[in-house]
Amino acid sequence: MRCTQTQPDNYTFACILRACTEKTDPFGLRIAHGGVIVSGLELDSVSSSALVSGYSKLGLVDEAYRVFNGIPDPDLVLWNSMVVGYGYGGFWDKCLVLFNGMRKMGRNPDGYTLVGLISGFNDPWLLEIGQGIHGFCLKNGFDSNAHVGSSIVSMYSRCNCLDSAYKAFSSLPNPDLVQWSALITGFSQTGNSEEALVLFKEMNFNGEHPDPILIASVLAASARLAIVRTGREIHSYVFRNGFESDVMVASALIDMYTKCGSAVYGVRVFEIMHERNVVTYNSVISGLGSNGLVSQAFAVFEEMVEKGFKPDQSTFSALLSACSHGGFVNDGKEIFRRMEKEFGITARMEHYVYMVKLLGMAGELQEACNFIQTMQVPPDSGVLGALLSCCVVHGNSELGEIVVGLLSEIDPNKTAYKVMLSNIYAVNGKWDDVKKLRDDMLVAGLRKTPGVSWI
Repeated sequence: MRCTQTQPDNYTFACILRACTEKTDPFGLRIAHGGVIVSGLELDSVSSSALVSGYSKLGLVDEAYRVFNGIPDPDLVLWNSMVVGYGYGGFWDKCLVLFNGMRKMGRNPDGYTLVGLISGFNDPWLLEIGQGIHGFCLKNGFDSNAHVGSSIVSMYSRCNCLDSAYKAFSSLPNPDLVQWSALITGFSQTGNSEEALVLFKEMNFNGEHPDPILIASVLAASARLAIVRTGREIHSYVFRNGFESDVMVASALIDMYTKCGSAVYGVRVFEIMHERNVVTYNSVISGLGSNGLVSQAFAVFEEMVEKGFKPDQSTFSALLSACSHGGFVNDGKEIFRRMEKEFGITARMEHYVYMVKLLGMAGELQEACNFIQTMQVPPDSGVLGALLSCCVVHGNSELGEIVVGLLSEIDPNKTAYKVMLSNIYAVNGKWDDVKKLRDDMLVAGLRKTPGVSWI
């Protein structure tokens, strides 16, 4: 276009900026921004809105605000772009300041403004502020807006206030799929899996048809409950409605079947998939490993590499977990070596936990200690807790005392570590040490959390 001496206008740049955003190309976005400035369109509302939106979606909210702040009289679209940018970036405080500044300047918010604002409240301690925004929506009639209503339901769910989420949902006259999804996903993600499944059935009875994202969320709820019958019913629904080729749904099915102890069905789902990605490979590797099928997990991993998929950190977490479940010490060491040397992936804390547990459970406690000393970061309670559990299995009270001392420095109020040390003493017949440790816990006001049967 430019070679033909045709000058791009504001809509041209808006399209280019949107394309860079969708490609997650911050460098291209900045180049296009330069073109906007050279063309004298930096104060144009269309170009500026696209710039603010693009920078915000790529997480460059400071650059988005610089563009926004350079506009002398931003219109509602620009205000909304900036509010949404701060909201989805988690900058709830800046989002709130911007919202108040907008109202002081006489700009009345619309539904898009409030959706962006509400999206920033995602912690329980922000619940009171979220309730204030909900009150504003009720006073100004925004609660009838479908997107605003969905955002309110999601906000209460994220803040673990599910009663309020359900009340907000119940007040909607004709809830659509977005609002049903917000409520069901909220219940599922907060561990209220049974309620999520009940709501899913209710939604179907009301004639709403779920999308792949909601189906994956409900399958995750079924997996947490380890109820394979419910999962198979949802699988049937998937087939009836043609979702079996969706990668997200297939990955969720694999995860559900393997967590319910039906790894053979999970593998079958994997085998008939037309399209696979790293997530689906990770799901089947993790599922096979957790069910003790370590050799099959390794075979799937090798197939993954042969077909050109690049393993990520989750892949190696699944493999090391599989080795830990099956006691494959040498294989685990080789996988850890390949992760760093061959694939250039830096070990995370969870990888260290699996390696310590693998070595320790095999009786190689000293090697596990040496491995911890080679860590590039200080060990956390997960790594030391894994070593302590191995000490319990092998009755090593000397090393157990050292580990409990280190854990007490990290979390002095946690009783589980001292209870585990007490169990080591009991196994070795050191009843005086058991009594002394229990008395010390009572004096310090520490109590063991009683066990609860899931059944």
